[in-house]
Amino acid sequence: MKKTIAMAALAIAVSLGSVSCKKKVSDADLQKQATTIVTSTPTATVEVKEGVAHLSGTFPDQASKDAAITQLKAVAGVKDVHDMSTVQAPLATTPIENSSMVDPAVQQKVKDAVKDFPSVNVEVVNNELTLTGNVSSVQARKIKESVDALKVGKVNFNYTVK
Repeated sequence: MKKTIAMAALAIAVSLGSVSCKKKVSDADLQKQATTIVTSTPTATVEVKEGVAHLSGTFPDQASKDAAITQLKAVAGVKDVHDMSTVQAPLATTPIENSSMVDPAVQQKVKDAVKDFPSVNVEVVNNELTLTGNVSSVQARKIKESVDALKVGKVNFNYTVK
């Protein structure tokens, strides 16, 4: 019986000795590994204290933030990750309008003024109101007078006078 107790005590001592000999990773080593993970995002930082990684700064998107947290958790010796970082707000983009600089109401006024002349077209060319088509000299004078009376600004009279 003494032999079994002695063997059990020896087994316990050996197992405790092997557990206590397990090397603890220092915060400095963990800091190096953690810093390597977040270097791809220059606006983010990480600090390791007592095996806990404290993530701060700004990430360009949620996916890169999640990836950094996952990689930090995978580092052997990191007990936990405290996330104090933020995701950069997306830049507000204003759609570029490809519409005409000519007010549609002005364009309609000119169309109404030349409605009696079916051969005349009212178009916007290079952001300028332009009249095209074929007219007689009498019609050209009447069209010009009608459009000028509207006082709509610059109008290109590019119709052909016959």
